[in-house]
Amino acid sequence: MFHVKHELKKVQDSLSSIGIQISESQAEQFLQFYDMLIEKNKVMNLTAITEFDDVIMKHFIDSVIISKYFDFTKVSSIIDIGTGAGFPGIPLKIVFPDIRITLMDSLNKRIDFLTEVIHELDLKKIDTIHERAETLGHKEEFREKYDLCVSRAVANLSVLSEYTIPFVKTGGYFIAYKGTDNDEEIKQSKKAISILGGTVENIIQYKLPDNNTSRSLIVVKKIKSTGKKYPRKPGTPKKEPL
Repeated sequence: MFHVKHELKKVQDSLSSIGIQISESQAEQFLQFYDMLIEKNKVMNLTAITEFDDVIMKHFIDSVIISKYFDFTKVSSIIDIGTGAGFPGIPLKIVFPDIRITLMDSLNKRIDFLTEVIHELDLKKIDTIHERAETLGHKEEFREKYDLCVSRAVANLSVLSEYTIPFVKTGGYFIAYKGTDNDEEIKQSKKAISILGGTVENIIQYKLPDNNTSRSLIVVKKIKSTGKKYPRKPGTPKKEPL
């Protein structure tokens, strides 16, 4: 797919504004992803954000800005839980092509779309899995196998922690992408995070380069192995948060 120079430059400049330098071929991958997202969005609900500039800012930049605050040189494997339309997983894969990434979602249609994206963008060392976190978290090849688990899924942090922490190696991290005003949510999730073997190490608040959007990253360090009974069976974490 051919993209005009100014579109490529816009993607490169936007990422450059947060200190990420990408090649023209990486910018091309972002643009291809944008085109596929907008096309597929006509027939299934992937994103309410569709304007080119907004997608760059609120999806692409928001997905990869994490690398300003967290050292990705120490990360060789990532799992993205509840990846949805591929955020943050696909943008992270484009920027960090050598990191092995697993995209997991419970909706098969989304996974089909992402498999297509991976093929079209010719991305390597990236897998998609159609599964629920509560089930996948007990499978030996996924449990406690990742340096980093990320999620932009819209769930309360107590619930999200039970979905995510079981995938993280001891010494690894779970990072939740959130909006602001999370103090109460974080306070209420500390017990769940501790039960699951984690501790809140940092809460990073920042604004996207457009200066209109305030966001935060909740950084949870895994300090001990997760008890075998977690995650509980599908539906339970949401109905009865820890």
